[in-house]
Amino acid sequence: GINAEYMGGAVERFEWLEFLAVDPATVSTTSVCLKVTDLNADQIKNMIKILKQEGVALDIGSYRDAPPGLRIWCGATAEASDLERLVPWLEYAHDQVLE
Repeated sequence: GINAEYMGGAVERFEWLEFLAVDPATVSTTSVCLKVTDLNADQIKNMIKILKQEGVALDIGSYRDAPPGLRIWCGATAEASDLERLVPWLEYAHDQVLE
């Protein structure tokens, strides 16, 4: 869907963000799972913590059985404007962890 395509644009924009699925045909268009390639598991947890503390994303961590990363709902009930506001926050949280 259009929301998943928007998140695809974020993956293209940030060299440190990739889809968890290697095969583009298997990338979910609803529950988009991402990996942060330049952070370790603890740093990713800190990134998620920052997003929660800022009130941006309350449940954005990857599934328990998945590698550390982000899981973003992009289904029909997600507003595109919310995803547009989320992407700069991803960059902010990422940069804060690297400081």
